[in-house]
Amino acid sequence: MKVILGLSGGVDSSVALKLLKDGGYDVEAMFMRNWDSAVNNDILGNPDINDEVCPQEKDYQDAKMVADELGIKLHRIDFISEYWDNVFTYFLDEYKKNRTPNPDVMCNKYIKFDAFLKEAEKLGADLIAMGHYARREERNGKYYLLRGKDRNKDQSYFLCQISQEELSKAIFPIGDLEKPEVRRIAKEANIYTADKKDSTGICFIGERNFKNFLKNYLPAKPGNIVTVDGVILGKHDGLMYYTIGQRKGLGIGGNKDFKNGAWFVCGKDLEKNELIVGQGHDDILLISNHCYASSLNWICDKGIENKMYQVKFRYRGEDNDAYFKYVDDTHIHVFYEKGARAVTPGQSLVIYDGEVCLGGAIIDDVFYDDERRKY
Repeated sequence: MKVILGLSGGVDSSVALKLLKDGGYDVEAMFMRNWDSAVNNDILGNPDINDEVCPQEKDYQDAKMVADELGIKLHRIDFISEYWDNVFTYFLDEYKKNRTPNPDVMCNKYIKFDAFLKEAEKLGADLIAMGHYARREERNGKYYLLRGKDRNKDQSYFLCQISQEELSKAIFPIGDLEKPEVRRIAKEANIYTADKKDSTGICFIGERNFKNFLKNYLPAKPGNIVTVDGVILGKHDGLMYYTIGQRKGLGIGGNKDFKNGAWFVCGKDLEKNELIVGQGHDDILLISNHCYASSLNWICDKGIENKMYQVKFRYRGEDNDAYFKYVDDTHIHVFYEKGARAVTPGQSLVIYDGEVCLGGAIIDDVFYDDERRKY
């Protein structure tokens, strides 16, 4: 059986490749080139933007070293236009709306389990593989997505928008492992990436300053930072740079007219272009108990109304007991009566039934009882 693995140049996909080879698969690897600063700046009409070289080039060299070490053929495929159309454009559009996007979810939906799969099939692949911390299980001819064994690294959240067909053709070689075991395997096998640190953030931003990067593509509109009572505390650089519940980077500490304590982003007034913050007791503004979500996707079985599930509102967020009602086939109304903190429009809402990731949707409007939050 021929398997093509997405080799990113990190330790997780490197170990996944070794496990496939050791398992006797006819395995090849593919490196996805999703971003090119010069090409994308030209598309946008900003060819003179001073943009650093994407770390993908270093990742490709690392991937090649690993493939060569293991004697595996490596393909390098450009998905630049697909990534621009389906991930980066979405990313910009969400920020224009002052929402907080999740490009990793869209990258999995449109690139890693769609465009990648199509290219792999052209190369004769029966299955594709990824270095995700997630698991796949077949039950009576259906395929279910399960949380990864390593709960601290579990990436099923980011796979909530893939389809049953895509899942049926995907395997996750390290899904039953925990991160320390992955590192151990890499070191014992002297894999080139064994000590490479985990990547953080989004590929096209990399280690760059997020605000400086975004300014290249969207005009910032500075305004006032205000308390819930309208007292001006300072200036913000643009509402798009802040997310609900954010604590760091506000620059308003040490105000003598207020008690000591951390300030948090509690809301955004789009009409006044004001960033609303609170501290201490004002943290109640960050609590909601129901929300509406769109772009609903079920990976296998369709969810049941009024049944209690576990819902994550953010990656690494806690499970929240919740039930939902259908608005229509692509929209749901989700109720979490114990309340949850900083449920943020633009983020993915992912539904679990125990170990099984049923699917997810994108958060649109957030409420506490009858009050709509200014998110």
